[in-house]
Amino acid sequence: MIEPATPAASANRPEPSAILEVLHPITWFPPMWAFACGVVSSGASIVEHWLLLLAGVILAGPLLCATSQVVNDWYDREVDAINEPNRPIPSGRIPGDWGYKLSIIWTLMSLLLALVLGPWVFGATVVGLALAWAYSAPPLRLKQNGWFGNAAVGFSYESLAWITGAAVMIGGAMPDWRILALAFLYGLGAHGIMTLNDFKAIEGDKQMGVRSLPVQLGVRGAAWVACLVMIIPQLVVVGLLFSWMQPVHAAAVAALVMVQITLMTRFLEDPVARATWLSALGVTVYVSGMMVSAFAARAVIATAS
Repeated sequence: MIEPATPAASANRPEPSAILEVLHPITWFPPMWAFACGVVSSGASIVEHWLLLLAGVILAGPLLCATSQVVNDWYDREVDAINEPNRPIPSGRIPGDWGYKLSIIWTLMSLLLALVLGPWVFGATVVGLALAWAYSAPPLRLKQNGWFGNAAVGFSYESLAWITGAAVMIGGAMPDWRILALAFLYGLGAHGIMTLNDFKAIEGDKQMGVRSLPVQLGVRGAAWVACLVMIIPQLVVVGLLFSWMQPVHAAAVAALVMVQITLMTRFLEDPVARATWLSALGVTVYVSGMMVSAFAARAVIATAS
């Protein structure tokens, strides 16, 4: 007769539900959306390359983004033990050094799939993984400074995911320079989006020595920086789309920018109370502009080829 596992034996293995929780599936949407923008902008047929599309979506969300999440939870385990003790690692549902093991396993799986998808996809993946580890792990631990940490996340979740989406669809080659430009600009704007998330933890950041932008610049200064960093790259995008003879797409992105500015005007009246509100509404409008721009790039590339 097989005896049931003892508590001690069970404690040596992470629960499947805890593994899923530490991978934070809810966070996979931003890079998967940016990846989709890359797919659209590439100009390649989605129907003819659906298998590559599926592999790329898995790479962007369940592998790359998930890797960044488990790495972050592992290196935040001591802080989480104080602030959020019910999380999988500090609660013991992921025991011992399993958090670190999962970080390594997911890193290797990401590299393996990226290698199959081509050199540019592999290169973007290596950069993304390097930023993920640098964001959370010592000695760099970029998250300790709002300027560097927010940039690392913005470029990883938006720029690299967009470039990866385009590269996957064109056989792993280098995407068109217009795609690279859009990916860079929207990744830059995502720095401001990340700053919005910092307003809810100002006091905690001060106590823990985290130099977020609200801590460094004050509430009002950080609020203005977040807004400007989001808006200025999009204005550059509007200019580029006009220069690429895509006036309808440019006008659509400009209209979306005006909506964001209207929301930001209200946000600036009370940044702490309305940061989450702007993040929910403004970011939705922001990512809509990303997709509009992706279709504009698709049209330009189709015309040029």
